[in-house]
Amino acid sequence: MITRYGYGICITFFVIFVIVFLFFLLYPGTLPVWLVVLTGLIAAFNLYFFRDPQRRIPAGDNLILSPADGTVLRIDEVDEQEYFKAEVRRISIFLSVLNVHVNRIPISGSVDFLKYRKGKFVAAFDHKASEENEMTVIGIRNGGRRLLFTQIAGIIARRIIYELKDGDQVIAGERFGMIRYGSRVDIYLPPEVRIRVKIKDRVVGGETIIGEYN
Repeated sequence: MITRYGYGICITFFVIFVIVFLFFLLYPGTLPVWLVVLTGLIAAFNLYFFRDPQRRIPAGDNLILSPADGTVLRIDEVDEQEYFKAEVRRISIFLSVLNVHVNRIPISGSVDFLKYRKGKFVAAFDHKASEENEMTVIGIRNGGRRLLFTQIAGIIARRIIYELKDGDQVIAGERFGMIRYGSRVDIYLPPEVRIRVKIKDRVVGGETIIGEYN
């Protein structure tokens, strides 16, 4: 299954490969073999990168699901002054180019904070990316429970996609966007949340439980 966010790119590179391959067959000697192989590999990679597998969404109103596939890079405490305006815990998830890049909603509720912030394109595994890079900041509230998370662009990723607006009602595990080609997602959690992952854990978007509200 290919995400609709990648249809245009996948079709474009597939068409390029077909044209190059046909030209190579019809006019022998005019194109090098390596060019055919290269365009084929690029087309295949994009099909792989934009894959969008189905996920089994765990049930439970108190559960916090991972918004992305990747590896837990860092768990720390930060002074978050945009949304919580308090000391909270942050979980950073790094997405390599081999991970699924479709992002999912971590908790059900309503979007009550949404901000796009321009910035740099520091490598996503660098901790400076959480502060300096281009990102989307999303806050969700469900009664007295709140959560903030960010889609952060990386050194290669230059396109953040999100289909949300302020006031939207969202459901845990549903798709809402993606970040193209290597990126990072940070989740900010209040102190009462029990964290259920540790550094270097591999997480699956929409399936892995990263925390629980008490």
